[in-house]
Amino acid sequence: MSTETGVRARRSSGLSALAASSKWIVLVIGLLFAIVPFIWMVSGSFRSESDLFGNPASLFPTSITLHGYLGVWEQLPFLRLLGNTFLFAGVTTAATLLFDSLCAYALARLKFRGRNLAFILVIATLMVPFQVTLIPVFIELFHFGWLNTYQGLIVPRATSAFGIFLFRQFFISIPTELDEAARIDGAGHFRIYWQIILPLAKPAIATVAILNFMNLWNDLLWPLVVTSDPNMLTLPAGLTLFGGQHVTDHAVLLAGATISLIPIAVAFFFAQKYFVAGVATTGLK
Repeated sequence: MSTETGVRARRSSGLSALAASSKWIVLVIGLLFAIVPFIWMVSGSFRSESDLFGNPASLFPTSITLHGYLGVWEQLPFLRLLGNTFLFAGVTTAATLLFDSLCAYALARLKFRGRNLAFILVIATLMVPFQVTLIPVFIELFHFGWLNTYQGLIVPRATSAFGIFLFRQFFISIPTELDEAARIDGAGHFRIYWQIILPLAKPAIATVAILNFMNLWNDLLWPLVVTSDPNMLTLPAGLTLFGGQHVTDHAVLLAGATISLIPIAVAFFFAQKYFVAGVATTGLK
């Protein structure tokens, strides 16, 4: 019996070690698939055209050159593109945080007829592809005279069904006893929302802010649709048009793409603690 028990224990230990090794192997393979394109992009931004075309599969340059980064400033209105992108992504993200959190507060804390139906309708919009509403929204912007304007870029993107859903899930987890105590002190709904709910919702705010800012910063289709003026283009749209209208200098495009990733990386670095907490407490898995 002791021999059989020892064999089973060794077999179980071997299976556990194999399972642990398999997890690490899968993790390393997934990490390579995720990180290799970024390494190639950053490396390509320091390579010459001849080096890129001579050995495109190489992850490292044969000789380092700053031609790509110098070309960003010389061949593109880079500061204008960068400013437009910051304005578009930053103002739209701020508007999304305000409107989504207000709507989520109403759906989570206020009791009114049709509340559940309203929430279902909000969730249902997540199943409608953005491209389906693109033409009707474009026509409305045309009638308003908002094409090639900042309000045309920002206003149609100022709310997000996903943000409403995430905020609502987080607000539900906050004890309602806090609301009742605030009402005893004479606080109204807006004061409860502003002074009690929002300070406790920093993880949800960080999560929605990072996800929205990242999506807006990298958005290509929407700025291309509502702007035709080169002075109104965002960075992704500007890089795309540069690659299509000129003899493409791939090092310049890769340098521009590398620079455009820096704000997202910085934002995620400073908000990662809240981002992880927001994902853990809002039901996202």
